[in-house]
Amino acid sequence: MNNKLKVFSGNANKELYNEIVSYLGISESKIYVGRFADGEVEVKIEENIRGVDCFVVQPTCPPVNENLMELLIIIDALKRASAARITAVIPYFGYARQDRKSEPRVPITSKLVANLIVAAGANRVLTMDLHAGQIQGFFDIPVDHLFATPVFLEYFNNLVDTRNKEDVVVVSPDAGGVERARAFAKRLDTALAIVDKRRPTPNQAEIMNIIGDVKNKVVVIFDDIVDTGGTLIKVAERLKEEGAKKIYAACTHPVLSRDAEKKIMNSFIEQLVVTNTIPLYDKKNEKIKVLSVGKLLAEAIKRIHLNTSVSELFV
Repeated sequence: MNNKLKVFSGNANKELYNEIVSYLGISESKIYVGRFADGEVEVKIEENIRGVDCFVVQPTCPPVNENLMELLIIIDALKRASAARITAVIPYFGYARQDRKSEPRVPITSKLVANLIVAAGANRVLTMDLHAGQIQGFFDIPVDHLFATPVFLEYFNNLVDTRNKEDVVVVSPDAGGVERARAFAKRLDTALAIVDKRRPTPNQAEIMNIIGDVKNKVVVIFDDIVDTGGTLIKVAERLKEEGAKKIYAACTHPVLSRDAEKKIMNSFIEQLVVTNTIPLYDKKNEKIKVLSVGKLLAEAIKRIHLNTSVSELFV
């Protein structure tokens, strides 16, 4: 890497940032991101970046608004310091679940956030496993959309006996995630099952039907986000009722709100496999395995900087 590449970071995920710069073989870029006495975000770029290709690693994970404001202000600072190009590296794109009007008189907040990032001065975006692929179209700048699938594939090929493919089933926890789960099942070369959730009447419990055979199978529930863990645990319970032998879950983004980790510890899930797009501060939960996407993001940054293909990472 030459001195025309600089990778900066806010406070959202320093560990992931350190992995990325280590893989790239470059030093950490000098930036101060703090707070004024009244809580406003204070940013200062502490080195010359005129004409430099700059990347900002900042997932907009909880606290979402704090991290989003840091990202926007860092981008503005880079733009005003005459960076040649600014790429917002957002491993986890917050507000992604507000991608449509699901009922009258509600906002489409993910589009608003996209507008803010563009208005701040970003020239392109690098992100991972968007909740809805069409969010790429909310940006009026190029978006490189990465997938954590290769990281999960390597892990599960070693974890479960995939030589007996008929004994392993990938499960989509809802109809909306079928495309994502199908792609993973195809790469893992296993069968696919789908959970069909319905409410017979308002305020009544969901009825979950399993489409596919999971009896005496090792199942892998595959999704993009685990938040409160409620749906994941209900799906695991239903799969157990249907005779599943072992239940694993793989989710790219571990939001893990409220007491999600405690609920997962007490569930039928053998192991929840996540990535480090969002930092986990409590790493003592034996049921949660964290895989790193640092190498994947670093390789994408290198390819964007050198103007070579990013999509070849997933061939």
